[in-house]
Amino acid sequence: MAQKPSTPKGTRDFSTTEMARRNYIFDTIREVFALFGYRQIETPAMENLSTLMGKYGEEGDKLLYRVLNSGDFLKGVDRSLIDEGNYQALAPALCDKGLRYDLTVPFARYVVQHRDELQMPFKRYQIQPVWRADRPQRGRYREFYQCDADVVGSDSLLNEVELLQMIDMVFSRLGIRVAIKLNNRKVLAGIAEIIGEPERLVDITTAIDKIDKIGMEKVREELADRGLGAEAIERLGGFLALADSDADIDGRLSSLATMLAGSVTGMHGVEELRTVIDATRELGLRAALDLDISLARGLNYYTGTIIEVKALDTAMGSISGGGRYDNLTGIFGLQGLSGVGVSFGADRIYDVMMALDLFPAAALRPTRVLFANFGAREAAASMKLVKELRKMGISAEIYPDTAKMKKQIGYADALECEYFAIIGESELAEGTVTVKNMSTGEQTKVNADSLADALS
Repeated sequence: MAQKPSTPKGTRDFSTTEMARRNYIFDTIREVFALFGYRQIETPAMENLSTLMGKYGEEGDKLLYRVLNSGDFLKGVDRSLIDEGNYQALAPALCDKGLRYDLTVPFARYVVQHRDELQMPFKRYQIQPVWRADRPQRGRYREFYQCDADVVGSDSLLNEVELLQMIDMVFSRLGIRVAIKLNNRKVLAGIAEIIGEPERLVDITTAIDKIDKIGMEKVREELADRGLGAEAIERLGGFLALADSDADIDGRLSSLATMLAGSVTGMHGVEELRTVIDATRELGLRAALDLDISLARGLNYYTGTIIEVKALDTAMGSISGGGRYDNLTGIFGLQGLSGVGVSFGADRIYDVMMALDLFPAAALRPTRVLFANFGAREAAASMKLVKELRKMGISAEIYPDTAKMKKQIGYADALECEYFAIIGESELAEGTVTVKNMSTGEQTKVNADSLADALS
């Protein structure tokens, strides 16, 4: 017997019902993006590895999917590298492309490549899949969709405030209660200065980004393995303790300012946080807003505000996140172009909404009314009404075969249709339609010409 086919680990098929739910999420996010003036672009699934490598830190580079060169990929390769098992040196010779890890780096490449065509500041959004060679687990997949919105060409912190408003509106429309956590990369750089390890910022952020996963004690061990001294680790712990402080945001900001008084960079970060938080509170926010000193988001390209969003009513990792990056386009030769953006994790949002039963029934119903099929004359009359209903924006279809009533009604029930419409001999003679409400079982006869009004 042939082996049953399957999808690769960390990837999934999506049924019609699942796609209806996913499209509800995508459509909600897309509508909010448009309200805030963001316009859609798309970039290829594959990018040159030179575009991707070195942008996500050491951990990110390990998770990049490489695409094997086409044709004779071993042509010109030093065979001794294969014999020696030197795969680190062998990989660049075999692969010069990779699947995109996120949408931000490809966007930076896009901005540089199309700079002369863009009006700055440029606000774009993308809703596309990305790939990471990660260990699959609940809420973490190897292929998943991101919904990104970024604005480049502006240093104004009003962009951060707008992004927080946008995040709040998306999750409000989806019905998910969330906490929005903020930090600033300049604050983390200031902490590294104060503890005497300014050159170890990447090591520090990579380690503390794992606090929620492995706990503070394991983070201490990792920092020690990376070469930080015991005194520096202890002083870092003092800063991270602010994350668990009972003080309100203003109190923690004041404490942070006192502790970072010896760092100009750190103080700039504190002031940026104050500006963003005060302006956001002035506008009002449904979501809970919090300051989290331990928030690092290990991606190397962040330089300012860092944002992370978590659902309050179910256990799940980050379902949205982002931040400010001042240097990303500089990597591709375009200096002085600052940007800030946020990414919504559609797959995790889906899991949260499933856990909390938040999908509205109307979003899952592809067809509002199904017409019965009792023969050629009846089907022809039904098809005319189906066409008219579709013109009115009402989703409708006809059962394709002449079959027993029980089978046709069962089909309508399986599709979760709102109505089942019947045109039989008597309805043909009278110019009427019998409409059955599939929820209540109630049947009514309506004039065929007023069917759309009746369904509305």
